[in-house]
Amino acid sequence: MKTVISIENLSIAYKFKKRIKTIKKNINLRANEGELIALIGANGVGKSTFLRTISSLQKHFFGKIKIFNKEINKYSNIEMSKKLSFVSTEIINVNNLKVKDLVALGRFPYTNFIGKLKEKDKFKINSALEITGMKNFADKYINEISDGERQKVMIAKTLAQDTDIIILDEPTAFLDVENKYEIIRILKKLSEENNKTIIFSSHDLNITIKEADKIWLFLENETYENSAEDLILNNIFDKLFHNKKIIFDKKKFDFVRTNNEKNFKINLISDENLEKFLTKKALERINFKITENSKMKIFIEKDLKKTIWIFKIQDEKKICHSIYELIFILKKIKKTIKF
Repeated sequence: MKTVISIENLSIAYKFKKRIKTIKKNINLRANEGELIALIGANGVGKSTFLRTISSLQKHFFGKIKIFNKEINKYSNIEMSKKLSFVSTEIINVNNLKVKDLVALGRFPYTNFIGKLKEKDKFKINSALEITGMKNFADKYINEISDGERQKVMIAKTLAQDTDIIILDEPTAFLDVENKYEIIRILKKLSEENNKTIIFSSHDLNITIKEADKIWLFLENETYENSAEDLILNNIFDKLFHNKKIIFDKKKFDFVRTNNEKNFKINLISDENLEKFLTKKALERINFKITENSKMKIFIEKDLKKTIWIFKIQDEKKICHSIYELIFILKKIKKTIKF
């Protein structure tokens, strides 16, 4: 397995009023060819500073960063721009610039001083638009497309730059769920099919641990490097949340919020499988445990296209026309009745 980036005893820091402020020390990590690596950590732990440092956008003061076994400070700017491309977390919004023109900027390391595009440059630009699904948007202006589409354009720009390494600082920030998955799917495909080494930071834990080949986990005083499965087996993810309000559920392979509140018992009766399943999930969310041994009962009935939820306790009966209405009532009842 070919090593693309090696980081040895690195301290990330920044200069403030002639003093060096160290954020994190003793970072030792390795990125291999064709790996999709997710950088995970709490806010303020130094993820963005770290990514900017290994991208040579910010000076490093202590330790070594090597790209293809060569220290990054020995690369010229043009040499580095042919090896590594960087996508920031900022939303790009520029007027009077078309999608294809922004992607074309990725060819700057290869064009002459007037920036004239050759046939090879045009091929790389069109290929980048095709891979990211943005070919049909080529003639649209940047301010006419959505945030998710802009993020795809920025990835297309890095593809046009044709680097072996792509680093992205929170590429799924500010995006809806569909676009989050789409962006990660594109990155996964690039690492697998184009053999790119891709490193990205993210707070979307449930997406990243399912898709990334390797996790770089930044805690306040520790750094871990391994596959998500190995980190889970060693209970490393539990250290990410000091307050223990969130834990990793190994059976669900998912991060879940813990709940120490009292569970209330309720009997859920229905022949409708989907309605029963969704109602059960909603009830569990507000600390109701489904059991047959309860005086509280919910009956789900369906007549043609209309579904109703009938809540009964002793002589009291309420009819609800949605799960939302049912949950609203139960939340109020919970506060006033002892079960």
